[in-house]
Amino acid sequence: MQDQSPIPQPNNPLHGVKLATILEELVENYGWEHLAFKVNINCFKNDPSIKSSLVFLRRTPWAREKVEQLYLHHLKKRK
Repeated sequence: MQDQSPIPQPNNPLHGVKLATILEELVENYGWEHLAFKVNINCFKNDPSIKSSLVFLRRTPWAREKVEQLYLHHLKKRK
């Protein structure tokens, strides 16, 4: 039987960070309106919520990638 322990990823700042945490921090920092401006997707524009946005982002890889890139940019600005 193989060991199923996760592979360490010391150079990946997103490792171990939940998508919900990423989204909540971005909304807290930018607000829905500015977030919709930065990442042009309808789930941020029309009646936005964390729950509906998470469903969309989990099903749409290109949108998730844009949100993750914005989060990485946000992390760099914070330091």
